[in-house]
Amino acid sequence: MSLADQVLAVNDDLPIRTDKPVHSGKVRSVYWLTEADSRRLIKEKGYNVQPDAPLAIMVISDRISAFDCIWHGEEGMKGVPGKGAALNAISNHWFKLFRENGLADSHILDIPHPFVWIVQKAKPIKIEAICRQYITGSMWRAYANGEREFCGINVPEGLEKDQKLPELLITPSTKGILEGIPDVPAVDDVNISRKNIEDNYAAFNFSSVDDIARYETLLKDGFGVISNALAKLDQIFVDTKFEFGYVTDAQGNDKLIYMDEVGTPDSSRIWEGAAYREGKIVENSKEDFRQLLLNHFPDPDILLNKDRMDERSALARDNALPQEVLMQVSKVYTSIAEKITGKKITLSENPKAEIINILRDEYDLID
Repeated sequence: MSLADQVLAVNDDLPIRTDKPVHSGKVRSVYWLTEADSRRLIKEKGYNVQPDAPLAIMVISDRISAFDCIWHGEEGMKGVPGKGAALNAISNHWFKLFRENGLADSHILDIPHPFVWIVQKAKPIKIEAICRQYITGSMWRAYANGEREFCGINVPEGLEKDQKLPELLITPSTKGILEGIPDVPAVDDVNISRKNIEDNYAAFNFSSVDDIARYETLLKDGFGVISNALAKLDQIFVDTKFEFGYVTDAQGNDKLIYMDEVGTPDSSRIWEGAAYREGKIVENSKEDFRQLLLNHFPDPDILLNKDRMDERSALARDNALPQEVLMQVSKVYTSIAEKITGKKITLSENPKAEIINILRDEYDLID
């Protein structure tokens, strides 16, 4: 069996029973279950949701995206072996830790397979909730160009690249293009201040102005839980993105929950502690892959300049990366997952067939 066979690249063609179009993102595909199947599973499995709550099957893939493009390798490798299982395992671990620490639930109700979550429909907060403990990446680039105000927060002079910030910073940005919000440009991923959110909380899908403080608390406390756990492994939690939404539980209580993924190498920067103390940065996150791409192509501006998106898409489409590049990325993802969870990430021989069998035999969701 070739490595390419062990990669789940296409995840939107599973024969899961649904009466809605499959929503396929950069990495995950979402299958909304029929109303009858949602009601049946809620009853059979005792999920803590309303009896008529819409449920979905969320299937992760091994695809890798960077700079808003999907990348592929030589010899038919359409993704990174072990990446999907590693991401899910890490998120599952942190979501469980959040619950144990009394923070909040997540959108996940059940985990039938390492690639699969059964989730409840949530009303998403339209914010990419970003927390930063160190100055690096886009924030450092802006700081080096003279910017000192980030999302309404003033940052002191004299900071150096990759140093720890005086305090944990919340630097939110928009999720999707939001029209008609004063002082917020209608473009995806634009930085916003707390005042922007307070003045227009309903436009960002907050139920009340008080929930802004609640989301900030969940963000900071969640960051703290992960940061402390990683510190015990001599790993540094540099920065991360969380997403939040509202759901209603079986008793009719509306609650703010964590959703999407948390504390993964895709959504966070994680550095090796020992290397950092020696003045070096060793990434245990997707940033390593981004840097690799920037070094691999002769004109890195194509990857950094949003005005050159057509050229960037062509670059990703027309260039198969060397297989060793994708295997190096695989090692980063699986190694950090195994460190965090204490469990081995095993490559499935045929992940698609496994998923279909489980969803057929244990959940009766395959036509």
